[in-house]
Amino acid sequence: MSDARKKYLLSLFSSILMALVIGAVIMAVSGHNPLEGYAVLITGAFGSERSIGNTLYKTAQLCITGIATAVASQGGIFNVGGEGQMYLGAIASCWLGAALNGTSPWLAIPLCLLAAILAGALYAWIPAILKIKLNISEVITTILMNSIAIYFCTYLANGPLKTTEKGIVSGTASLDRAFRFSRLIKGSNLTQTVFMIAVVTLLVWYLMSRTTTGFGMKLTGENSRFARYAGLNAGMLGILGMLISGAMCGMLGMFECFGLQTRFKTDFSNEFYFDGMLVAMIMQYRPLGIILMSFFFGALKIGAVSMQSQTGISSELILIIQSVIIFFMAAQEGLLASLGRHSSARRANRMRGGVKS
Repeated sequence: MSDARKKYLLSLFSSILMALVIGAVIMAVSGHNPLEGYAVLITGAFGSERSIGNTLYKTAQLCITGIATAVASQGGIFNVGGEGQMYLGAIASCWLGAALNGTSPWLAIPLCLLAAILAGALYAWIPAILKIKLNISEVITTILMNSIAIYFCTYLANGPLKTTEKGIVSGTASLDRAFRFSRLIKGSNLTQTVFMIAVVTLLVWYLMSRTTTGFGMKLTGENSRFARYAGLNAGMLGILGMLISGAMCGMLGMFECFGLQTRFKTDFSNEFYFDGMLVAMIMQYRPLGIILMSFFFGALKIGAVSMQSQTGISSELILIIQSVIIFFMAAQEGLLASLGRHSSARRANRMRGGVKS
């Protein structure tokens, strides 16, 4: 392991520890017992089959969205539009699924999955082309396109595609029971989609880490000018990364609706993509690190619900802990450089003191 990697891991563990300490201080100041709070948080994440299932599913959500962010970033494009791509993948698959109600699930599910993949990938292709061909910032375009996609899907779910079923205020028609992914643990959110998420994550990890295409994308992301000088088609590699990223987001939209929601609902997502994007940024877009950090953040998210209901400690505390981790990781280079300067100055002072004596 390189010295840079060791320093990074040390910074990461230190940031997590400091964030947990700050969280404990906030609990104590607000009149709660920090040890009790964290104990309930751990129990809420791992204390029963149901909680373990929820933690694993939240981990899978963060993992696929984190890897989606990483694969686009490796190609040199920062995809902030995953939420919109997820919405379009969800409504495209639900619309087709409702239209195919009554047909064989062996035909309908692959077609709906393909619809979700195409919807997400095509929506990601637009900002990628604007970035490569016109050098328009993908951060601005993807953020704006998130709103367009979400409002467009909301319009469809409340208008042309709104179900006529009684008692349903908003949403598309319900999906055939045969199309729905069953839950692996009763009462939890863990569905069969976790296996597909694991396969997709593994395939994308292999592409990024073990193929020449992945190496070319990494080179493009680090230095597109050098990549072009080396004979690589940097533009196409960047677009490829965004297409894969968008496809993964669209796929997750379908998984959410076919696994948990049974139809497209306008509030099916609780900003899943942005949580995964933060995980990817903290782990510097490294796939293995994203998987491990997804598990940690997943446990925090699920455990926070129990912590709030049993102890009265607001679940917003977890957002504070996440923010502190991100803050310290973002400032790590400056902190390490500052510590290095202070250390060098102390050594220099000791040497001067030794010379004088």
